[in-house]
Parts: sequence; C-alpha cells; structure tokens
Amino acid sequence: MALVEVQTVSKSYPGEGRSRVSVVDSVAFSIARSETLGLVGESGSGKSTVARMLLGLIEPDSGRILFDGVPVFDGTRSASPVEMRKIRRRMQPVFQDPFAALNPRMRVGEIVTEPLKIFRRDEGIDATPAGLRRQASELMRSVGLDESALSRYPHEFSGGQRQRINIARALALRPELLVLDEPVSALDVSVGAQVVNLLRDLQHEFHLTYLFISHSMPLVRYLSTKIAVLRKGLLVEVGDCESICHSPGDRYTETLISATPEVA
Repeated sequence: MALVEVQTVSKSYPGEGRSRVSVVDSVAFSIARSETLGLVGESGSGKSTVARMLLGLIEPDSGRILFDGVPVFDGTRSASPVEMRKIRRRMQPVFQDPFAALNPRMRVGEIVTEPLKIFRRDEGIDATPAGLRRQASELMRSVGLDESALSRYPHEFSGGQRQRINIARALALRPELLVLDEPVSALDVSVGAQVVNLLRDLQHEFHLTYLFISHSMPLVRYLSTKIAVLRKGLLVEVGDCESICHSPGDRYTETLISATPEVA
C-alpha cells in the first residue's frame, strides 16, 4: 500500500458571477514509503493547492486523499478533528518562506519543541523540561546547527539557517511524510543546494517520505525518485525520474527541464 494516495482530486474557487475557476483538475498520484515525489510546475499551476489539500488545510471539491489508507478527504467528507490530529502527527510541512514560518517572539528552542508540547499527551512523547531540552539539542544537530542556537531568536540567523530550523521543527514528531513546498526558492542558489543536500541526508537517516514541490525541474530531478508535472491544474505526466527527464512525453516538461540550471 502507498503511504499517500491522491485520487482524481479537484479544487476550484468562485469566479465572476456564478462561474468557478478551476485550480486543480482531477489530479491523481501516489507516493510509496521512503520515496520522493517531485511535484513540478510553474507558479500558479496548482502545486501549493495540492499540498494544502494533502495536509488537510483546505478541502477538495471532489476526489479522495488517503494517508496510509486513512482518508484525509473522502468524496465529500474530510477527516474528523480527532482523525486529523492522528494524521498530522505523521505528516509535517516545510514552507517556502523560512522567516515567515517562524514566530519572531519565540526562541529557537521553543519553536522546535512546540509540536512536542502540542502533542504532549500522545504516547511516546517526552514533554518534560529535560526531555524537551534533550530533543531540541538532537534536532539542532540533525540539521547541522549548534546547540547554542536554541537560546537565540529567528532574526539572528541567515535564511538558510532559518530553513534548517523549520526542518528541525518538522522533524520533532518523527513524522513519516514531509510536504516540502518550495523549501529553497527563497534562498540563494548555493545555500539552497546545501539545504537540498541536507534533505537528502535526512531522508536516509530517518526513512522519510517526501512530497517535494518546486518550479525547477533540475532541482526536482536531483532529489526525486518520481516526478509529477502539473500545468494549469492538470497533471501533464507522472513517472519515474529518469524516464521523464530523459524521455519527456510532453513539450511542457521539456521546457521545464531546460529552463533552469543544474544543482551544483
């Protein structure tokens, strides 16, 4: 069984008068455990909408979304708050803007342990002060930052370091799936490459599954095992990375492949 199944999911918003504007139209893909699916397309193609639907942040108009066989959305019904709480512990997002995602009034130690405090009543979570400190230190080391970062505030870090803090927070609950929505697009190329390499290392270390969203085909190619190409809300093609990159079946995919430089 796939960890993630998205089955003919559609989403639209009100347009002028009684019309509807389609943002995502009958999108379908699956993600196996420990796999990286790269969802690639230009800005406005519907990538982030797909991510928000998978995370249960917005509701599709139709279709089904399953996480480990459990419905996030099933035709006309979203998972209940109790069901969604269980699912959310197992899937975590990393968003595009590394500064906006961090509360500027919280120290890094508070930020990365916040998920542990929210889920403190769940089995297996040590939310004692000593347990939180130990886990915060471990999270910092896992993303290549020093323990001294825990007492500092987000504005004291560079963009790349802030994104590492976001990744550390996402890892706090030991999730199975990370939804990475343009995680390096706000960073310099060299810094972004370092973060992508970190994500690849973390995937092997923690046996993670990724939905990696990007407008850059070469970036997706570097990290992904499978690629889904989205254009104006429609899925152009889905397949394994090498097949799509060496023998694309659509002109749009060819354009994406040649549009940006390779990752160093």
